[in-house]
Amino acid sequence: ISIFTSTKSLRTPSNLLVVNLAVSDFLMMFAMGPPMVYNCMKQTWVLGPLWCQLYAAFGSLFGCVSIWSMTMIAFDRYNVIVKGLSAKPMTNGAALTKIAIIWVLSLIWTAAPFFGWNRYVPEGNMTACGTDYINRTWKSKSYIFMYALFVYWTPLLLIIYSYFFILKAVSAHEKSMREQAKKMNVASLRSSEAQNQSTECKLAKVALMTISLWFMAWTPYLIINFAGVMGKGKITPLATIWGSLFAKANAVYNPIVYAISHPKYQEAMYKKYPSLACGGGASANDSQSVASEATQNTAEKA
Repeated sequence: ISIFTSTKSLRTPSNLLVVNLAVSDFLMMFAMGPPMVYNCMKQTWVLGPLWCQLYAAFGSLFGCVSIWSMTMIAFDRYNVIVKGLSAKPMTNGAALTKIAIIWVLSLIWTAAPFFGWNRYVPEGNMTACGTDYINRTWKSKSYIFMYALFVYWTPLLLIIYSYFFILKAVSAHEKSMREQAKKMNVASLRSSEAQNQSTECKLAKVALMTISLWFMAWTPYLIINFAGVMGKGKITPLATIWGSLFAKANAVYNPIVYAISHPKYQEAMYKKYPSLACGGGASANDSQSVASEATQNTAEKA
């Protein structure tokens, strides 16, 4: 958050979404971590029913915000790389509007259990709280189903859709560049061909990492929730708490995917916090992100 907000070259509309993701992830770990550690030491929930509800609500709120921030980031990359020069550039106003919509919709879904549509209760080994997925009344089941549709299936499908066409567009562009270079009887049209990995490979790895970490983080918790409301299988306290931890650990994965893999971020981190730099900082040739590089290539082609 410090680097993105204090570095002029990183204060772009697109990176506002990344900052929003970082803020949400930080609040997730701040609100979820200490209470759970304290209750684990006491071996049960000792903070009372009100804090149990607030704990579960905060987890739901920040989880929703993080997931939809990831989705908007994927859409932004889709807009830049797939549409290219025909795309309408994102403005600060548009980015802030998207962020506001994300928070409002997330608050609506978070507030629903306070008004009788499902409820927040202790879960697992009684050291954390979450939605009631053991109650099999239709009111509780319908919330879990609709919540899963809004917070899991829809963002997941949108992210897969975005990255599928991103990879397709970059692959087609790379092929066109190679064919043009062959016609001109040169090794490459790129000045950066000496890099160890092509743009296509870098992008493929980021896409694969994004979707894989998504599945790793949220699928176990989804399965546990569905098993609970459907009454299928045996749900143990240990299994439920592991599912909850995997989902909340997504707040740790996100900075790795969206920040540390960002070349300009690495360069800024090397300057501001040399002891934290990854690989000794970014070189001048690597000073642009995958998305911006693809945009530049599209412009050159045009």
